[in-house]
Order: sequence, then structure tokens, then C-alpha cells
Amino acid sequence: MALILNIETSTRVCSVSLARNGELISLKESRDEKSHATLLTLFIEEVLSSGKCEISELDAVAVSRGPGSYTGLRIGVSIAKGIVYGSGCKLLGINTLQAMASGVASKSFPSGHSGNVLLCPMIDARRMEVFMAIYTHDIRSFRDISAEIIHSGSFSDILSEYQIWFFGDGAGKCRNVINHHNAIFLNDIEPSAASMIALSEKAFQEQKFEDIAYFEPYYLKDFIATIPGKNVFPG
Repeated sequence: MALILNIETSTRVCSVSLARNGELISLKESRDEKSHATLLTLFIEEVLSSGKCEISELDAVAVSRGPGSYTGLRIGVSIAKGIVYGSGCKLLGINTLQAMASGVASKSFPSGHSGNVLLCPMIDARRMEVFMAIYTHDIRSFRDISAEIIHSGSFSDILSEYQIWFFGDGAGKCRNVINHHNAIFLNDIEPSAASMIALSEKAFQEQKFEDIAYFEPYYLKDFIATIPGKNVFPG
């Protein structure tokens, strides 16, 4: 039986869950902007306390690897690596978009579903751009992760054959752009450490462990630092 700590910091959501053998024990979450640095270690302590567990008992730490916020991902991965290094447990990297799809699928699909529905998690990037991927109802990849600029013709080829469920904080800005009867928009779906549990348990059982010396977040796009105009070199 695997005891796994799951950490999700890829968006504004700061989320930590503790699971044993694929079953949720404890969950702590906040949606406060820029709360990761102050709340993440506190949430880890609280879920361990709630589960009456010590860090030394963990079999693995699973961290959301992205895509998503550069700063959020760096914080989550850094904390996860620190725990793994100190405790000697295993490190698991979980695809953020796949975890979002897994969370929706686990709640929404009855047994024996026809499978004509595709899941499209979206994370807000900038302007009309999103980080997205498309999955089948059983969380197999249908379209690989990409950064897409959304327009009225986006996904038209797929929508002609499948119903697509769009969700995540990037889907809202697509609602008025993609007009198709097969386009369904789900509200209030965000990344969560609870949605990581099935994938992290599977990864542990398949021994898909990461090397902490080389593991890095999957940013998808290069980080671009901006300089406020008033701080540009004076003349």
C-alpha cells in the first residue's frame, strides 16, 4: 500500500492531498492569488497531521509538473524535491492537464459510456492563448499538450465528430469564441491535488519515478521576465 503526498501549484490554486492506496485521506486547498509560498508547507503539515502520518512514512511525493504558472510550478517542485531528498521516498511527476481530465472523468462518466466525448482541460496563458490537451473518456491522449491561440475555427475538425467538454481557467475565454453544438463548457473545474491521486498511484505501481537531480517542471513556453516601464534604463 502506497502512502503518497500530492502537490498541485500549477495555477492560482494551492492544493495538497494525502492518499493511501489510491484513496483520499486528507485535502487542503486555497484559491488565493500568490499563496503558494506561504501556504504550501503549512498545508503539507496539516494533511499529514490529519492523516496521523509522518513525512518519514511517505512512499512518494507526487508533484504537478505543468504546464502552468512558472512561479507556482517552481515552488511546488522545489518543495517536493526537498521532501524527497530529506525522507528518501520516491518522486512522481504528474501531468497537470491529464490530472484535470482524470478528475472530471472520475465524477462524470457512468459505466459503459459510449466514449463519444472528449475532454479538453485548458489553463489560461495570456490573451487568447491557452495550454491545452485533449483526452478520451478513459484518459488516453487524443491530442498532445500544446499552447494554442483560440479562434472561431479551433477544434472544428474534431467537433464535427465528437462532443468536447472544455474546462479549466482557460476555457472561460473560449466560451464566446467557439460556437458549436458539440462544444460543452464545464464551470468551476480547476487543478486539484485530489485529481492527482489516481494517476500518482498508477505511476507508483508502475515505478515511474523521477530523478530528483534532473527533474524540472514542464513550462511548455519559456519564462519571460518583464521590466516595468518606469524602471527602464534612465537617459
